Amino acid sequence: MTNYVKPEIISLKNHPELNEKWVQEKLAEDPSLLGLGDLDLKDIERRQKSNGRLDLLFHDSISNRRYEVEIQLGKSDESHIIRTIEYWDYEKKKFPQYDHCAVLIAEDITSRFLNVISLFNGNIPIIAIQMKALKIENNISLFFTTVVDELTLGTEEEDEQEIVDRKYWETRSTKDSVQMADEILNLVEEFAPGYSLKYNKHYIGISKDGRSQNFISFIPRKSVIVLYVKNDQNDEIQKLLDSSDLDVLTYDRQSKEYRLRLKQSDIDNNSDILKTLMSRAFKYYMS
Repeated sequence: MTNYVKPEIISLKNHPELNEKWVQEKLAEDPSLLGLGDLDLKDIERRQKSNGRLDLLFHDSISNRRYEVEIQLGKSDESHIIRTIEYWDYEKKKFPQYDHCAVLIAEDITSRFLNVISLFNGNIPIIAIQMKALKIENNISLFFTTVVDELTLGTEEEDEQEIVDRKYWETRSTKDSVQMADEILNLVEEFAPGYSLKYNKHYIGISKDGRSQNFISFIPRKSVIVLYVKNDQNDEIQKLLDSSDLDVLTYDRQSKEYRLRLKQSDIDNNSDILKTLMSRAFKYYMS
């Protein structure tokens, strides 16, 4: 019989031992706690031009995106927003080859604070995450909830203004990994004929009759290809993926996409699962 244990919400700001440094260490050890994807720790207490220090810098190698993370115990305030944006702006200007997103974490994010963040969102990519520390007997756990997600900027057509060709992707990755996109598209042909690859600067999409319909998309790498599949996160799809030996990356909640890192053998050995996953994405996209 499973026993119910009621957790106690504790204030880290008022805790005699646990502090911001402890939170930093836990996030550095396990970035997945934030729910922002498959992140790698790039730096901690990163010195800034203003002589301040950025709490955490994470990098998503799949999307080539960096997350500038600032932590504040207790209630957040306007100075916390300004500091977060300043650090994001500095990193963005210093490393323009990456996509950047500011992430603000606090124990208590007030409605007024949410309104201020919302004024920036849409112009500055910023995510607000509320952090709660839970005590269960002698154990402490951290729970993170995204209360302001980054808005999707622009439209699909605007995102695809930078059109490239197949050679661009073959040079950026390899001919073999781009060929994998062809093979996956052949699986799509079995349930949704008439689609072709569309080569954009940041990803490969698909189109039909000259119109983008990206219920799947690709980012080829040197030896693998990352397949993005549109759909709401649900248990049925998760069970399908869990039953396979596919390399499934963290679900992208912002764009509502499943992400799979595929080798050639994965495509050869899991064609039925891939077709099922993509056919569901097609129905979801068209609904």
